[in-house]
Amino acid sequence: MDRVTLILASASPRRKELIRQLGLPVEFAVNNADECAQGNLPPEQVVERLAERKARAAYEAIGPRENAVVVAGDTVVVYGGEILGKPKDEDDAFRMLCLLQGKTHAVYSGISCIACADGKVLTGHSRTLVTMKPLSDAQIRRYIRTGEPMDKAGAYAIQGLGSAIVEKIEGDYFTVVGLPLAMLADMLAQLDVRVL
Repeated sequence: MDRVTLILASASPRRKELIRQLGLPVEFAVNNADECAQGNLPPEQVVERLAERKARAAYEAIGPRENAVVVAGDTVVVYGGEILGKPKDEDDAFRMLCLLQGKTHAVYSGISCIACADGKVLTGHSRTLVTMKPLSDAQIRRYIRTGEPMDKAGAYAIQGLGSAIVEKIEGDYFTVVGLPLAMLADMLAQLDVRVL
């Protein structure tokens, strides 16, 4: 395929920064998709469905277009069978961080790609385990006061100040940030888009 433009259906500054690392031209689309998951789905299905819903909404708005691929992602944190999305408020962020501190949880990121020329859809997910350091209530409250946790799944950002509260990860770092680049590159290759 000729030089392809990736169209990221996300307002996430982290995903915008990450997708630029692939070295392809990038445009950004407004994502107006409903981000509520329905039913009691396992987390891998939640992130895949939401990523695909976002990608389809952008694709429908853009319409057919040569040499363009819509990319959308979704990320959730899972601990004890509970899916932790973005906190509703500071109390919810405190609750989430109290749950996660000193323990290991899973982060799932889903990606969906749609080739704008023919509407071909590829969707998948990646999972990484994250172990958080033990934290005092005072440390958690100080972190929340920075504002960083408020728009992040699980109420922390591993690529920001949240890196100071993560002890270790097992898996792909970019899954935790919200856009697993190696998986995205593989999916793009299936659509005849070469990153390397």
